[in-house]
Amino acid sequence: MHDQDEIDHARRLLASARRILILTGAGVSAESGVPTFRGPEGLWKSHRPEALATPEAFQADPRLVWEWYGWRRERVGACRPNAAHAAIARLTLRNPDARLVTQNVDGLHELALEEAASEELSPGDSAAPNLPHRALPIRLHGSLFRARCTGCDVRTPDRAPVDATSEATLPRCGKCGAMLRPDVVWFGEGLDPEILREATESAETAEVCLVVGTSGLVHPAASLPLLTKESGGVVLEVNPESTPLTEIALASIRGRAGQLLPSLLAVEAES
Repeated sequence: MHDQDEIDHARRLLASARRILILTGAGVSAESGVPTFRGPEGLWKSHRPEALATPEAFQADPRLVWEWYGWRRERVGACRPNAAHAAIARLTLRNPDARLVTQNVDGLHELALEEAASEELSPGDSAAPNLPHRALPIRLHGSLFRARCTGCDVRTPDRAPVDATSEATLPRCGKCGAMLRPDVVWFGEGLDPEILREATESAETAEVCLVVGTSGLVHPAASLPLLTKESGGVVLEVNPESTPLTEIALASIRGRAGQLLPSLLAVEAES
């Protein structure tokens, strides 16, 4: 159960703040049916994700790793954004000083943005919605629906089915012909320095950091709310369970993101 006074307090803080950072984890997508990375749902053909999501696994057996990512793309690609994704999308579209940082690789934040932007088009307008760069999520761990060349390092959007029949059928770079790999951050790899810098600056300048559906165990993402607090901002948390970040949060609200965020973010700053 969540305390209404705590919800009201959090809503007032969010409504009065201009510079807002939202940090999301797997919990925000669980209500959309996206399987969590850890736990029983993370198993695939008896393989644990920790054994497949590594540079070493890809080097040893790229066909197996791509087969797993093809399966994940198929499952995640069938999921749709939920009410939490939609509430965040509306906020980041309307408030130019609100930023979203996500640990998720499922692409649902972008889909929610496209849907929210389409809703604001004039009736009869057939043009594709224009998504401002500032509204796009800062993706700490990459995306299932992007590929990266192992040769020239070019990155491209990629939602195509994966043919993992053999190594010869695996995705190849259209520029240099080298094998592509999923553009995600694997275990043992560092985050993109520019993406981390952007996330860090957003955390340091935020008046409010709203942490949604993250365990607070994976760093450096879990350090971002600490930066907000150390810089004089406040931390709010929405999670069904307590986390290591609960003790630094001014308000920690128990419940599902899809149920709570539409109300918490209902009063949005004018752009």
